[in-house]
Amino acid sequence: MSAKVFVGNLDFATTSNELEALFAQAGEVVGVSVPNDRLTGRPRGFAFVEFTNSEDATAAIQRFDGHELGGRKLRVNEAADKPAPNRAAGGGGGFDRPFGAGARPNRPKGSRRNIRGRKRGFA
Repeated sequence: MSAKVFVGNLDFATTSNELEALFAQAGEVVGVSVPNDRLTGRPRGFAFVEFTNSEDATAAIQRFDGHELGGRKLRVNEAADKPAPNRAAGGGGGFDRPFGAGARPNRPKGSRRNIRGRKRGFA
């Protein structure tokens, strides 16, 4: 069984090799993942370190939480699973809006004549 650890507050210049060397002091490291920003391509300031067992992960949390690396104090804790997107709420359109023209299903569109008439003050 493997265990993942979240490492936050990283300096942007920190590499996965540096993290692997640091966390290998706590136990056997399976892999290190440093996500990059999609637009800029630079690291996002956090990483995930995967250990072979949960005891090594717990030891790493206790040992390196608050440890200084690159002039910054690391925040190390157990990695949580990524939450599933809420499809029932109509998500997917971004900014809490659904996809397509159904953005306002309860509002009648009305006819163009009525809209023009209201603008001119005839109605």
